[in-house]
Formats: sequence, structure tokens, C-alpha cells
Amino acid sequence: MTRLLYSVVMWLAQPFLRLKLRRRGVQEPGYLLAMEEHFGYYASAAPPADGNTIWVHAVSLGETRAAAVLVAGLRERLPGMRLLLTHGTATGRFEGVQLLRPGDLQTWQPWDSAGAVQRFLAHFQPRMGILMETEIWPNLVAGCAQRGVPLVLANARLSEQSQRKTRKLAWLARPAYRALTAVWAQTQADALRLRALGAPVQGVFGNLKFDATPNADQLTIGQRWRHQSGRPLVMLASSREGEEAALLQALASFRPPASVATETDATISIVGEVQWLIVPRHPQRFDTVAALIERHGFAVSRRSAWHDGPPAPGALDGAESVRPTVWLGDSLGEMALYYGLADVALLGGSFEPLGGQNLIEAAACGCPVVMGPHTFNFAEAAEQAQTAGAAQRVATMMEGLQAAAKLACQASALRAAQHAADAFARTHRGAGARLTEAVVQLLAANRIESSSF
Repeated sequence: MTRLLYSVVMWLAQPFLRLKLRRRGVQEPGYLLAMEEHFGYYASAAPPADGNTIWVHAVSLGETRAAAVLVAGLRERLPGMRLLLTHGTATGRFEGVQLLRPGDLQTWQPWDSAGAVQRFLAHFQPRMGILMETEIWPNLVAGCAQRGVPLVLANARLSEQSQRKTRKLAWLARPAYRALTAVWAQTQADALRLRALGAPVQGVFGNLKFDATPNADQLTIGQRWRHQSGRPLVMLASSREGEEAALLQALASFRPPASVATETDATISIVGEVQWLIVPRHPQRFDTVAALIERHGFAVSRRSAWHDGPPAPGALDGAESVRPTVWLGDSLGEMALYYGLADVALLGGSFEPLGGQNLIEAAACGCPVVMGPHTFNFAEAAEQAQTAGAAQRVATMMEGLQAAAKLACQASALRAAQHAADAFARTHRGAGARLTEAVVQLLAANRIESSSF
């Protein structure tokens, strides 16, 4: 009865979803692509019902990058596998294109109405579904159970804050968690919280994101540009609304001779000689952040306008040449380049109560992190990184700005932090192999012979 009520609400909400997608599509045209797929209507023919389709749902950018590790492992073990990749955001779908091979399929996650879910499952007939990290939808779980499609939650995480919110909807959430075939958690703490909601946790495998390999070409280019610039560089990475303004206000409050000391007791100006780079988390905010930079009295140089690299100091013409310049990373799919370019990264999402973005990618690129007080999305990884010397924690953006600038300007401390970041990332690898083995074993347990792929 409770899910029936939920289903009615989701059915009634469909016109509002269409409106939301059209509005988001104004700034991110990717949301206007194949809109009918959200409701279970597909322009392409259904794939053969040969049992070779493995469905992976990666809602957004971070989940898609983590899924890449699992997909690579499954292709090795199941060479005939056809990948069905679904997403909930335009950035996730854009990133997911890189994972596709001939014969693979990509579509939007079906809206969680009973009709859309049934049409999705009838059209694609996946042999197994793998949800990445946090995505639990009651009708989707129930639809898979009704059709006998094993549905698992992989690389699963559940923060204390999310657990508290989920408990308020326990009447709806508990049946959905209980109906999953298996759950493989990132940490023991995640496993305990998931079990408390009735999830069938069968293993704790670590975080897939440690196994993700940064784009080597991008990393090399970023490092080369950093050396060419000849100045310390600090990046606000994957920033969220409110954090750019806090950084810019803090920078604007510094006027010469505000500086930090190097190891030789020379001083470097925090604004004039330290280069600052902002990379917003969401592409629809690129123009907004560019305008924000200028409103705070800085010139802006956008990555989209660079050709052979960022501008040299003093390269801007006119009035902009007398203003400090803040660089804006307004491109998609280039985080390895940005981490290669930066000496130190301020962790976006951690200076507002948003839980923090993924710091593992920074560590894998050898870039130490300064994080704010809010890291509940990656609580254990944040603590481990801090213990390893790959990250440090501060209370405010002002403290973060000062700590990051100081580290970027002190060569030996910076080298030690970079080595610690690299070692931290290497130490925690292995989740991909464990998760791949678990998926293959589950397929076998459901009498699906791996040789059939």
C-alpha cells in the first residue's frame, strides 16, 4: 500500500520532471537529449534477448568514473558482455560515452514510476543490474525483483546524515534495501549503516575510486604548464555555490604586502604571486563564476580560451593587466589536467555543509588537499588522507586559503605532501578486483555461466 501511494505520486510528478529537464536544458543542453527515455520510451530497437546485457547505473560524474574500473574488470572476465549504461545527470552521460564499445547501450535512468520502470526492463532485458554507490529507487528495485533480475548496490556508501534522512522514510526505504540481491560497501561504517536499513551487505571491498587511473596525457600537460608558469598555484577543486564567493572575498581582503614565507624566508604575495584557479563542480555555473570573479575585482582567464596553455603573467592587455588574474577551469573531463597544474587543491563541497567532493582523484594525481570541516560524504577517506599526510583540515575558507598558499610556497613540505598523496592512493587500491570477482560469482550463483558471455 505504501509503495502504491509512492507510485501514484511519482506518476503525478512526471509533468514537473519534464519542466525541470527543459529548464536545466537551457544551461546544460545535454538534458534535452532523448527526453522520452526518462519515461521508458526508446527510439532505438531493443537489444537481443541473449542474456549478455549487464546494466550499470552511474547517476553522475563521480559514479561514472568509479564505474569505469568495474566495467573494465567485467569486460576482462566476461568478454561477450554488452554494457547497458544509465545516468541521471548530463555530466554523467557525457563522461559515460568514453566507456562504450560497439554494441553497448546508453540511456537515461528511468523515472521511478511503475510504468517507466516496466518499459525500461522489458525493452533492455538486462541479465543483472549494478547500482553505483547510493542510488536506491523503490519501484526500480521492486520491478527487478518481479522480473527475477538480480540487482546489487556496488561501491556502496551511506553517510550518517543520509542515514538519518532515510530513516524518516523507513516505510519506503527499508523494503527497497531488503529487496536488493547484494550490497558491497566501501567501509565497515557504511556496512553497519546499510545493514541497519535492512540491506543484505555481503562484503566490504574499499572504494573503487582508488583504482581509477588518472588520464596520463592530461596529467603530463598540466604538470608541464605548472612548471612553465613558474609560480605556486592553488586550485579550488569542484567548487560548489557559496565557496567561490568565500574564496574571492578572502583573496580580495588581502592587499600587498600580505604574503607567505618560503623556506628561504623570502616572501611571496598571496594575491599577486600565487596563482589561483577555480574549477566549478557544475558546468552550468561557469559563466556565473566568471562574472563573480570580475565582481570581486579580479581579471579572469578561462580555460576555454587557452590554446597552448594558460597565459603568462602580464600577458593580458589593457586594464586587466593591472589586476590580479584568477584562472577559471571551464571545461569538462579535464580534472587530471587541473590536478597536474595545481600544487595544492582546496576541496570543493567541504567548505559548505555539502559533504565534500572526492579527494581520491587528487591523491591519485599526487596533489595534496586542504579540506574544510564538511567531509561526511567521504568521512573515512578524509580521515585516512589526513593521517597519511596527504590532506589537512581547516575550519574556514580563510584558513584554507592561507594553509594552501603556505604549503604551495614551501618546496620541501610540498614535496613531502605530494609523495604522501601518491602513497595514500596506491595503498588503498584493490576494490576493483574484489568487486569484479563478487559480480562474476553472483552471476554463476544465478546459473549464468561466465562462458556464455
